[in-house]
Amino acid sequence: MRPAVPSYAGWEDYNHQKSHFLEACFLCEKPLGQNNDIFMYRGNTPFCSQECRQEQIEIDEAKERSLKKLSSSSKRAPRQSKPAESTKKPSSPSKAVQRGTVAVA
Repeated sequence: MRPAVPSYAGWEDYNHQKSHFLEACFLCEKPLGQNNDIFMYRGNTPFCSQECRQEQIEIDEAKERSLKKLSSSSKRAPRQSKPAESTKKPSSPSKAVQRGTVAVA
């Protein structure tokens, strides 16, 4: 009897076309040998050498720095100043608004 595994049309074809993630270096796509060391980064990202792994780390750090720079510059964007109270018009004609300066001693 077949196991009750959910499937859909084309799944078998997709599964055969997709290579295993440990077959090639993520950066240079060099095939990873069976008896060679595999250098991992961020969980499941394989590399053929420490140099490839370090290059990817530097790429990711540069991306993170640029994203932080963009997000911090958008927070620092100058806000448009609100119009001063004296230039605002009353919202309804029935309200009286006094304009001027008040000094309290």
